Amino acid sequence: MSKQNELVNLARTGASGGGSKNMVINGDMRIDQRNSGSLVTVTNSADTFCPDRFRFTENHSGTFTIQQVSDAPVGFEYSSKITVTGTDSSLAATEFARILQGIEGQNISHLNWGSSNAKTCTLSFYVKSSVTGQYYVSINNNSTNRNMLKGYTIDTANTWEKKEITIIGDQTGTWNTDNLTGIYIMWTLGTGSNYQSSTVDAYQSGFYMGASDQTNLAATASATWQLAGVQFEVGEKATDFEHRSYADELAKAQRYYYKLPINSYGPYLCQYVSSNRFSHFWHPVPMRAVPTSTTTISSGTVTEFTPDTHHTKYYNAAAYNNTSTFTHTAYQADAEL
Repeated sequence: MSKQNELVNLARTGASGGGSKNMVINGDMRIDQRNSGSLVTVTNSADTFCPDRFRFTENHSGTFTIQQVSDAPVGFEYSSKITVTGTDSSLAATEFARILQGIEGQNISHLNWGSSNAKTCTLSFYVKSSVTGQYYVSINNNSTNRNMLKGYTIDTANTWEKKEITIIGDQTGTWNTDNLTGIYIMWTLGTGSNYQSSTVDAYQSGFYMGASDQTNLAATASATWQLAGVQFEVGEKATDFEHRSYADELAKAQRYYYKLPINSYGPYLCQYVSSNRFSHFWHPVPMRAVPTSTTTISSGTVTEFTPDTHHTKYYNAAAYNNTSTFTHTAYQADAEL
């Protein structure tokens, strides 16, 4: 790290109070609670998270897989890899493919977006693709009525390239500073005409994903596109990537999604009255909102009651006996943006 970058980093982390300049969570792609590095087949028009906090969505006739892989630029261990498994060479007006992260409003309140004091930020990331050409990053608010498109070029196939993009702060519009999405950062991999705009490098009303020269990754059979080392920070220049501890990054990710690691069996349901068994899950960190929780047990079904951001409880209608045990076999809680 250069002396200049050291001084810039010291100033920024000191100002933040929490020592965390990168507003993107899991930018190094280390945390993959849902999939543990397994290959995932993307479902059309559904959200697929891989790895944590990065959401891939596509709505066209092409098909994709996504996976956390160990192919990464120097200084990183993992990337997120998208592979085209079925082509769509001509996208209809409303068709698209994209990967994005929503940044919680409480984590961008210091940017003052939506005011005359809006701060400029820099987005930096590493990208690698088998398909060269023009691509776009789209910056959007939660209501998707404020938008800025920023273009970048993949120059050499199958080669890690670092991109640095300056994002001026929007002085108008509503950018949430609560527990909803404050900023969406989106990488577009193809979009139809309804989501194309000729306005780039400036904010506009509406929702757009790219310009007319956006590359359509799905037009090429077996095409790949990979993302790593994502950082979004205050300032007009990118600084060295902030490598946080694994425990810190996991805790940040678990605010939005928590999967209890269970092998053959998990927590027991305990008899608390003659006709019901009871279990209680505490989340490792307070979640962003009351999560949607799902679980399975070794026999029968359970009913959730009085969940909140810190914990939830389940009961199973089972009469007492001294021969049967009931355990959870899976548990997850989802409060994603």
